[in-house]
Amino acid sequence: MNQNKRRAYWRANTNLIVNLLIVWGAVSLLLGIFLVIPLNSISLGNLPLGFWIAQQGSIFVFVALIFIYAIQMDKIDRKYK
Repeated sequence: MNQNKRRAYWRANTNLIVNLLIVWGAVSLLLGIFLVIPLNSISLGNLPLGFWIAQQGSIFVFVALIFIYAIQMDKIDRKYK
């Protein structure tokens, strides 16, 4: 692989990581901490939505982001192979 292709590969990898971390941070910080009070007015079963997102939702989003990362990196690997 030549130098330009390597740089493009790592740029794509880094951009993917940054974008996924932004999503994870937005879900955990914005929804789980800063917007918890407005979200608590909505119920999910017997639990307030803000509590559920802070305790469970951010973990589910993180696991989903792991799968998204794996799928997207597979595509990036194939593109720059």
